[in-house]
Amino acid sequence: MQQFLKDLFEGQSYDETNFFLLAGPCVVESEELVMEVAEKTAGICKNLGIPYVFKASYRKANRTSAGSFTGLGDEAALKILGKVKKQLGLPVVSDIHAHEEAAMAAAYVDILQIPAFLCRQTDLLIAAAQTGKIVNVKKGQFLSGQSMKFAAEKIRQAGNDQVILTERGTTFGYQDLVVDYRNIPWMQEHGAPVVMDVTHSLQQPNQTSGVTGGNPQLISTIAKAAIATGADGLFIETHPNPAVAKSDGANMLQLDLLEPLLEQVLKIRKAVI
Repeated sequence: MQQFLKDLFEGQSYDETNFFLLAGPCVVESEELVMEVAEKTAGICKNLGIPYVFKASYRKANRTSAGSFTGLGDEAALKILGKVKKQLGLPVVSDIHAHEEAAMAAAYVDILQIPAFLCRQTDLLIAAAQTGKIVNVKKGQFLSGQSMKFAAEKIRQAGNDQVILTERGTTFGYQDLVVDYRNIPWMQEHGAPVVMDVTHSLQQPNQTSGVTGGNPQLISTIAKAAIATGADGLFIETHPNPAVAKSDGANMLQLDLLEPLLEQVLKIRKAVI
């Protein structure tokens, strides 16, 4: 595990040989939801020895329909994420969408996440790097793992070596994604830990209904295969009741299914290390 990850997880009791987990609801819907998911997931990960980062977007800028929920407001949502960090002692990750958001979000979170569609935006990558925070860049659905070296280089050339790269599927036709597991070792060649975005890789985007679809029944398959092929971490969006979630409900994992999934994945991890 790289030093910046060891520093990130300082204070958590975990087995260093385990994968790490970024997990939480897609977006900050309410303080109650955020705290419920964070507390329950943190307890599961502590019991299993898995390093854990709480994830929720403070704002959703990329939505299919103009009428879709985008957030509670930046300041309100970021303060809720700050509460997770302060009260539960958990590191936090959230997305940014423009270079002027970087410093604002960095005051509340430990990892700045670059959405897949924005992974080539130089000014965004540089602004994130200059905050001194860890930067997690999701691989564009239109890129190969090899080409992600340029995103990593932009961050490092801005003076920040704390880079994570995330695989989240590749566009297949107009309304589907597929996962090419070659991208995991290919991106590891860039000297960065590689995370598998399990739930977003199961999206079925661009539906004519205006709501993104998904295949959540395959979450276990994607997670197990990613760990078997050497992923350093997993990204899983989870919600107590995905059917009523305000974003990405079609491909989120129901919260009470998280623990048995992680137990299964741990068995594979132990078999391959």
